[in-house]
Amino acid sequence: QVQLVESGGGLVQTGGSLRLSCAASGSIFAIYTMGWSRQAPGKQREFVAGIPWGGGTNYADSVKGRFTISRDNAKNTVTLEMNSLKPEDTAVYYCNADIRDRLGSRSEYWGQGTQVTVST
Repeated sequence: QVQLVESGGGLVQTGGSLRLSCAASGSIFAIYTMGWSRQAPGKQREFVAGIPWGGGTNYADSVKGRFTISRDNAKNTVTLEMNSLKPEDTAVYYCNADIRDRLGSRSEYWGQGTQVTVST
């Protein structure tokens, strides 16, 4: 009974910026790693960025230096700041989180996605 909801997607021009947010809610005991993945037409879903509870970050090579992931543990949210956007960044972006619920089960949860479109 856990939900992840993304927000902040939209249309921007090449070189622009966008901020995505994701909020986890429900029967949550603990959230370990949170992250973002994306899927463009004709491509496989790919990892974008991840951030564990205790610090540190991981980025795909394609976004390193342009995107920044952060989290607010008090609010159970994760944010993806996207800068210097390229048309190749156009995709549906999905939030995911490794969560232990209040009954003790640990599972990976996914949001339904938010569309990001970068125009040329």
